[in-house]
Amino acid sequence: MASFDLDTIRHSSAHLMAQAISRIWPDSDVQFGVGPVIENGFYYDVQMEHKLTEEDLATIENEMKKIIKERLPIERKVMEKQEAIDFFKEQGQELKVELINSFAEGEEISCYGQGEFIDLCRGPHVESTGNLPMAFKLLHVAGAYWRGDEKRQMLQRVYAACFKDKKDLKQHLHFLEEAKKRDHRKLGKELELFHFERVAPASPFFMPKGAKVYNELVDFMRRIYRHYEYDEVITPQILDSDLWHTSGHYEHYQENMYFSRIDEREYAVKPMNCPCHMLMFAHYKYSYRDLPLRYADFGRLHRYEKAGAVAGLTRVRTFCQDDAHIFIDVDGIQEEIQKLMEMFFICYEHFDFNNIKVNLSTRPEKKAGDDETWDKAEDALKKALDQSGHEYHIKEGDGAFYGPKIDVEIADALNRYHQLGTIQLDFQLPERFNLTYTNSNSEEVRPVVIHRALLGSLERFIGVYLEHVGGAFPFWLAPEQAVIVPVNNANHLEFAQKLQKELFDQGFRVRVDDRNESMGYKTRQTQKAKIPYMLVVGDKEMESESISVRSYGAKFSKTMPISELKEQFATLNLERMPAKLRASN
Repeated sequence: MASFDLDTIRHSSAHLMAQAISRIWPDSDVQFGVGPVIENGFYYDVQMEHKLTEEDLATIENEMKKIIKERLPIERKVMEKQEAIDFFKEQGQELKVELINSFAEGEEISCYGQGEFIDLCRGPHVESTGNLPMAFKLLHVAGAYWRGDEKRQMLQRVYAACFKDKKDLKQHLHFLEEAKKRDHRKLGKELELFHFERVAPASPFFMPKGAKVYNELVDFMRRIYRHYEYDEVITPQILDSDLWHTSGHYEHYQENMYFSRIDEREYAVKPMNCPCHMLMFAHYKYSYRDLPLRYADFGRLHRYEKAGAVAGLTRVRTFCQDDAHIFIDVDGIQEEIQKLMEMFFICYEHFDFNNIKVNLSTRPEKKAGDDETWDKAEDALKKALDQSGHEYHIKEGDGAFYGPKIDVEIADALNRYHQLGTIQLDFQLPERFNLTYTNSNSEEVRPVVIHRALLGSLERFIGVYLEHVGGAFPFWLAPEQAVIVPVNNANHLEFAQKLQKELFDQGFRVRVDDRNESMGYKTRQTQKAKIPYMLVVGDKEMESESISVRSYGAKFSKTMPISELKEQFATLNLERMPAKLRASN
């Protein structure tokens, strides 16, 4: 196996799966779309009347193993374009014919054949099916629009994991099982945090417990804002389309926007806050003494995402960002970026994200503004990052249309990276909105705008963080911090209710479980709900003004005075603010 790289093995295994499918359903009108290599495996898009099931995947796997044992030679064949069209049309592979028709005239058409099966492919491939390891697993079937166009037919996409040896496959399958347990959609339902409804696709409904987490995150950001001198603003959600023409979003982003007609004029639901903040800055006169001016906004945003792109909380159509815009003099950029990087790292480490990547994204092909302005903007960010001391990577062409940006990625508990924070430098919007301030020479000059989000979309952050902690929120963020369980309602309920009120009055989220259920059942339910503390009240506890405490995940309880419990809870609640910032607040 050492002579073939992993991508080649995966690519050949995709053909192997397609051949197995064509053998199992020889009389069906089976058409094959594309079957690329992806991270950890491959997929193949298939069009067929039969709906593939879990049982079918096992059958396909067995047929794939039989073909490996046949040791069929894999040979490359080259055809002229018309020859290839005629061949695949005769085979009934209309999807392949469409792909070939999209190729340039005179382009070489490469195919690979093994036994009775031949497929359109650039390669490379292994030399024989016998060279393929049996270290693959068909995972699941999903719907996928042909060529990513939601107006075209829906195909069945068969996903597979594939590795060089069974040890690596086993390790990956274990990872997938752990990821499945941590899936935020599953946890959100089990923990009664949020759900989705058909009447509002890709728009989450946060239940009381989920709303507590959501609002705690907003409050967390407000405490950070106070330390870093941000002012919070509130802006409208629906604005005249003229605004979006001025900002450039109409030309660059309209396919992702929602529009409506009001009083015979076109309006748009805002997909971002920045144009509103430009108007706010333009409304008043500012001097250099007022800068930097930092506007933070928790306004709701709406963006149209294709049905095939949405996914739980991580890709939705309505959301809130911990969004801010900083109006600054060009000479203050480096210092401000350093503060932002400090702010980002303090916050991410507070959420126990310790593996952090920083990327600098440069001008995209579709951009606003001239190259001279882009040179100036990119140079300012590079110098700021160099001075900050953080290692960073260049992502060519990945900037926003109005300016370069810094993206920050964090690794979760399963070492999957997610992009959260972003810092975008913008010379374009101040120009478009004719923003000025008075400098120290009493001259009217343009500010620079820094677009900044730390957690990013709160919805997406909750999804990522829920999977990172496996649903077990830290005490300060948990929707329910403790549940008090009376051993016997007749004798202990009143004491439990009194304690609940005392803790509630001190700002803790605590309830009493007075259901007529066994202690074992209540214990299991409390652990399943991942509540940080279960507090048990019985005769002994009432007599001694103490409480039996069992923390989440612990096998045993311990008894402590109620006064000590309150002190412990108060200490844990201090984590609502990062330790590095507590002393100065």
